[in-house]
Amino acid sequence: MTSSASDSPNVVLLRERLALFVAVLLLFGQGCQPDAAPPPSSEPPPLPTISVETIPVAEQSWPTLIRAQGSLVADEVVVIGTRVEGLVDQVHVDLGDRVKSGQPLVTLRQEQFQLEVTRADAQLLQARSAIGLNEEADLSGVDPQKSPPVRERHAEWEDALADLDQAKNLKASNAITDADFRKVETAVDVAKARYDSSLNAAREKIALVKVQAAELALARQNLDDTVIRAQFDGEVQQKQVAPGRYVRVGDSLMTVVRTNPLRFRGQIPERYALALTEGQKLKLDVQMVEQPLEVAVTRISPTVDLQSRGLLFEAVVPNENGGLRSGLFAEAEIAIDSAATAIVIPQSALVEFAGTEKVWKVVDGKCSEQVVLAGERRESGIEILQGLKPGDVILSDGSQGRVAMIESASGTRSQTNDNSQVRD
Repeated sequence: MTSSASDSPNVVLLRERLALFVAVLLLFGQGCQPDAAPPPSSEPPPLPTISVETIPVAEQSWPTLIRAQGSLVADEVVVIGTRVEGLVDQVHVDLGDRVKSGQPLVTLRQEQFQLEVTRADAQLLQARSAIGLNEEADLSGVDPQKSPPVRERHAEWEDALADLDQAKNLKASNAITDADFRKVETAVDVAKARYDSSLNAAREKIALVKVQAAELALARQNLDDTVIRAQFDGEVQQKQVAPGRYVRVGDSLMTVVRTNPLRFRGQIPERYALALTEGQKLKLDVQMVEQPLEVAVTRISPTVDLQSRGLLFEAVVPNENGGLRSGLFAEAEIAIDSAATAIVIPQSALVEFAGTEKVWKVVDGKCSEQVVLAGERRESGIEILQGLKPGDVILSDGSQGRVAMIESASGTRSQTNDNSQVRD
């Protein structure tokens, strides 16, 4: 650029700055030009892979199990009553108390019963004295023939018999009249009757001694019955009496239960009735108990209930520490056929969607959906009734099958745990 002589210095300076600015713009434009694109490659880039785990399908042990719901019940439940009537003096236990066999539970007033024992004892002593027995003598060795009244009458009878023999001799010599002879015969009959009567009286007195001995034993038993005792080791379930109450024979005083052991009582369906036997092991899940209990069937009902069509059975449940309570709900699991087998897969391999059950099956390196029919579910796995056979290979995690299909649709390869490719 040239300038004329008439241009001012300021104009010249402005022109120079404008030329410099245009040069900078030209240089900046050349620096921002895009690089040339590289030539296309003849080989496709490697696809990313997804690692999946597969498992072979095979039959495994799958015992036939039945479940029965029921409750724990006390081994024994007894409503304690009284055999004698009277006024309640003391109540020794209350609700929930543990009791031992023979332990006093309730005591009645005993004064009247003690008087009955005293009277019966005196009457027995009187009857023993009537036949010449002291208080310590044994009644079993007493012979009625040896009692004093009987011996006296027996002697009189023997004298009469001797007089009769003498009268017979006198009559033979006509030394006695017929009237006198008849008197002698009559005296013999009278003596014999008196002897028999005394013998019967002696026997009656001996029997009376036995009666009085029984009366004394009964009076002592009634006195002992004023203390109502526990019949077995257990716990008080209910108390129904208090001091001062007058109770009669048969009145309920309290309820005692035996909780060691307990009994599980449940029912199984009729179709398994013939498969259940005594001694079969079962697992018992009890509410509030972490670990299942291992018990055995101990009793089986001889008949099937006509209304529920179930078979009642029982199993004894030890309860030494008293940690279990009667009435708790429990569920039993019984192995009917321990040798049974089935196709079982992990729970993670099964996929459920819209009511359909399926797994991801691998055939010739290709992963596809397989609809199955699932059976019983347990902690160890899920039984497959239809859709799979031994030797099939499936994904152990069914959720990975959907991911593999999506990635396959986008061009991504999937690999199994043995590094073989799985394509959808």
